[in-house]
Amino acid sequence: MPKLQDPKPTPADASGQSETDPHPAEKEDFFSEQTIKRSAPPWLISTVFHLMLLLILALISTPAGSSLGDLMLVIGSSEGTEEDGLTEFSIDPSDTPVLASEIETESESDVDIASIFNEMNLSDTNELASIAVGIGPMVDVSTPMFNGRSGAMKRTLLALYGGTAKTQEAVELGLAWLSRNQLPNGSWSMQGPYSDGAVAENKPAATAMALLAFLGDGNTHQSGDYAKNVDKGIKWLVRQQSRSGFMAKDARGHEQAYAQAQATIVLCELYAMTKDSWLRDRAQLAIDYAEDAQGHEGGWRYYPKSDSDTSVTGWFVMALQSGISGGLDVDRNILYNVEGYLDAAQHFEGAAYGYQARSNPSAAMTAEGLLCRQYLGWPRNHPAMTEGIDALLDTNPFSIRNRDVYYWYYATQIMHHYGGKPWKQWNLRMRSELPMTQEKRGRQQGSWDPQSDEWGSSGRLYTTCLSLYCLEVYYRHMPLYADWSNEQ
Repeated sequence: MPKLQDPKPTPADASGQSETDPHPAEKEDFFSEQTIKRSAPPWLISTVFHLMLLLILALISTPAGSSLGDLMLVIGSSEGTEEDGLTEFSIDPSDTPVLASEIETESESDVDIASIFNEMNLSDTNELASIAVGIGPMVDVSTPMFNGRSGAMKRTLLALYGGTAKTQEAVELGLAWLSRNQLPNGSWSMQGPYSDGAVAENKPAATAMALLAFLGDGNTHQSGDYAKNVDKGIKWLVRQQSRSGFMAKDARGHEQAYAQAQATIVLCELYAMTKDSWLRDRAQLAIDYAEDAQGHEGGWRYYPKSDSDTSVTGWFVMALQSGISGGLDVDRNILYNVEGYLDAAQHFEGAAYGYQARSNPSAAMTAEGLLCRQYLGWPRNHPAMTEGIDALLDTNPFSIRNRDVYYWYYATQIMHHYGGKPWKQWNLRMRSELPMTQEKRGRQQGSWDPQSDEWGSSGRLYTTCLSLYCLEVYYRHMPLYADWSNEQ
């Protein structure tokens, strides 16, 4: 079955789209008659220990944990052949730390990452352990999205979702490369001082993308190995913000929307992670700008209140969801309007998506559209969700021979949230092949060469940051659905 090819990007345009509709004639074989039709298997919790461990770690890593007393777990199968068993246990609030800083003891900070994976019987070649992770069936995004980025929860999620010592080593090398290439004023550049920079400059986007990589691994301006980098970077970024909330005036034309959305995500994530009061007004102002900029079709594109495309819309959807998670004021009607745009851009009843309404579907836009659907409330067993994921794995599996970092960024997220066999299939290749292509020596050690990537004209920082997001996926965002690892 032929692979859908996304168009080559225009210079420094994160979407890879030009002003005109770039898509070729529609390819119906994106969904062949051989597309697997899955039915949702019965809910089964196979390992009580791991469920209890994950739940306890989740509770102790949030302030909410201190207010809980008795908890009851209902454990059983869906066939109804036996009465459900009940397991009751108590958590004494006096024994439950409230602050993450109180949880990360000196002994925890010295844990050897490699030894953790050895103890969990994971290696670079092992398949994921068959563990059913009870996160859902679906987590409201008002539940903090970012609680898995540090400490015991991070280590647990790495083990449960198939991270390895090599994926973590690659993340560490990548963040070190970003740190070395931060400019003295706190910003980053799309064009240098490294080799193979982008065709065009966009410092707001470059700074936001670098900061997202640091935040994704648990660093803030207050804590973490790269706290100083984050502090300098966020101070530069907020200095760009106007009274309307706009932060991308130094970007050119149609690239401003991407930079604005990415910078909004940074402010919302950092506020959600730290609750630092001086960030709240900045983040809320950026959210207000996003809401006001929504286009008449229900999405976003290059200019405020204009038409819409799936590429820009995906970034703004994540910005608004990050704002919700951080407790900011977000008008839910804005997200309802997005559903209308996605309905116009969809194909095959929502299993595939085009760049714009009436555009032909592509792999990258399908992955991005499905991620939006996941965050906007589609259940895991939605028929179009299953059909779309099956088709992506069939026609566009992860392959380092077909480097497409923008597609990988979105496909990695939807597979991770979906879990089960699709995530195993995707992750077994991604966690092995992506670190292998990272630069291992010289001045560019820790980065990814953009030259052979579908989006290479966007430069080395762009391909490096999106690769890091993929390798941080195990803990970067809390999973939206239960991971049905035992499904056949």
